[in-house]
Amino acid sequence: MSKRILVTGVAGFVGSNLAKYLLDSGYMVVGVDNLSAGTMENVDSRVEFHKLDIRDSEIYPLFRKLDGVFHLAAKSSLTDCLNQPLDAGSVNVLGTLNVLEAALKGEVPKVVYADTSAQYEGINDFPTGEDKVKPIGVYAASKHGGAAFCDSYRELYKMNLTTVRYFNVYGPAQDWRRVVPPVMSAFIIRMLRGERPVIYGTGEKRRDFIYVDDVNALHRVILEDPRSSGRVFNVGTGMNFSVNEIYQLVEGLLQTGLTPIYKPDLPGEAQVTLADISSARQLGWSPQVDIREGLRRSIRYIQERVLETAEDDRPAALSA
Repeated sequence: MSKRILVTGVAGFVGSNLAKYLLDSGYMVVGVDNLSAGTMENVDSRVEFHKLDIRDSEIYPLFRKLDGVFHLAAKSSLTDCLNQPLDAGSVNVLGTLNVLEAALKGEVPKVVYADTSAQYEGINDFPTGEDKVKPIGVYAASKHGGAAFCDSYRELYKMNLTTVRYFNVYGPAQDWRRVVPPVMSAFIIRMLRGERPVIYGTGEKRRDFIYVDDVNALHRVILEDPRSSGRVFNVGTGMNFSVNEIYQLVEGLLQTGLTPIYKPDLPGEAQVTLADISSARQLGWSPQVDIREGLRRSIRYIQERVLETAEDDRPAALSA
């Protein structure tokens, strides 16, 4: 019998990709999402989907007879969290606590908590290891609160729990609808439409970008390898690129001739992110998709699934 895995936030970017990856790997997937940010078009038809809020006690029955839980649901937009800190705390702290309680009552044998590299906002050691955190922004603080409860349940109730700290994940179904979309999808969509991309600040902020398929490969290792139990893993590539370099890579693929528009910097963002991934490598995992190939795949997805124009009307096409 196939193992049953529950994914919270299944209609979001990483959650929907994870669900498909697990299904293709032979698992059964139960999905939970309130659709406040994710969309049903992201959810694979094979998912047993439940439209529920993670703060609702109605999620408890879904946590029975499971083989694992990936808790990905969160309020993750930095701008939204900054403008709505109470809501960020409610979703990311109380919601996580409710998921942990449901997992405890349901005797779930493995729980994976999706944390964030924003925990390292106040750390200036690069590459950054998992041993020190210093959250500053509202989003980071709220995720830190959820992580603290994970630590409590691990210690007090002996929950088999692993934490993964995502760096800058990109790929198909990335949330381009945000007020300030993630840089990869924002650049690609605007440039395919013949519009100049927008860069906030000087464009010299550097990010450790990791393609979502590599993230999910590590998810599966963590789910199946008992050596991951009770540990925290950075999920990145150990390489970083500036925003200007990402623009140059996208332009190199699309050949649009469009130059960036520079706007005032956004507050509360780290200048540099760079993951120390030695812990994840110890499990036999390593990132396989380089930045150029990841961008090519992202461009194809946006051409085929996001832009509603005919092929001949597109302002640019993927070049060799």
